[in-house]
Amino acid sequence: MRKLSAVLAVIMLFALAVGGTVGAQDLVPVRLQLQWVAQSQFAGYYAALDQGFYEEEGLDVTILEGAVEIVPQQVVASGAAEFGIAWVPKVLESREAGADLVNIAQIFQRSGTLEVSFVDAGITSVADMRGKRVGTWGFGNEHELFAALRAEGIDPDNADDVTIVQQPFDMSLLINGEVDAAEAMTYNEYAQVLEQVNPETGELFQPEEMNVINFNDVGTAMLQDHIFTTESFLAGEGNEDVAVRFLRASMKGWIFCRDNFDECVDIVLENGPTLGEGHMRWMLNEINRLIWPSPDGIGMLDEDLWAQTVAVALEGSVISAEPSEGAYRTDLAAAALEGMGEDVDVTGEDWEAEEVEITPGGE
Repeated sequence: MRKLSAVLAVIMLFALAVGGTVGAQDLVPVRLQLQWVAQSQFAGYYAALDQGFYEEEGLDVTILEGAVEIVPQQVVASGAAEFGIAWVPKVLESREAGADLVNIAQIFQRSGTLEVSFVDAGITSVADMRGKRVGTWGFGNEHELFAALRAEGIDPDNADDVTIVQQPFDMSLLINGEVDAAEAMTYNEYAQVLEQVNPETGELFQPEEMNVINFNDVGTAMLQDHIFTTESFLAGEGNEDVAVRFLRASMKGWIFCRDNFDECVDIVLENGPTLGEGHMRWMLNEINRLIWPSPDGIGMLDEDLWAQTVAVALEGSVISAEPSEGAYRTDLAAAALEGMGEDVDVTGEDWEAEEVEITPGGE
């Protein structure tokens, strides 16, 4: 009997050891390609990784940072990552060029693009840009601005109407007086101005010293950060389920960042951003504004804003025809939401923004 018990004990230990190994091996490897480096713009994905939400869904997720030379659409289309983050018009452009990319979750519910000027420039509307020096980054970031200009009868390609200036990805040209208005994101470049000292006052620049044009108000806003993959990936056995699990965990990450602001900022900082804590706090607060509320649940696409994005893309020749069928799917995000549980707030209807203090230099 003793010998049998010993044998059984060995078998049980072996089974436990093998079971543990198999469990680890069963995690599905998944890669997510970001548009840029680790920052609060992508906080939800880092939080999902840090809090174990991906692992809970049976996924071993690697987050790939972006860089100037990295185009997420190309990375995903080539199979070097299963999922990517990008602005909708950029993915539509790649899809029309032949990539089988598909939007499976619209994380940002509204655009974060602004055109910012100092009050003394007298630019309170798009029409006021006529005859002015107007900055834009280009690289596909100009379409909201150009569509708004054309709607006012201002041709961005005609220097007699407006002088379009290629600006760097900062606000130096505006602060130095080299442009009358500059492109900015609510969560990044706008704060960069507020974080600098006005040499005339010796104090930080104040919001009341600037005029801000928000393209959501103008009516040319385009949908931005969303999760996309390829139709060919989704066609693989079990991959739709992988996509649903990936979306659910990512959504949980964004919900965590909504409800645990300080901890989420710390997670971003631990992943090595190039900007300071003050700037990361501002950025997360503004990113939350772009996500919440999500009336139909986080990740669900507003078809009216999709249609507006397509219309602006067509008007600006980003694409030459309506996107082909299958450019977006809502069923996977809906399935991810259904698996959340009734006690999880997926809309953020009652969410309120934080009071974030601007810090010099964003430190």
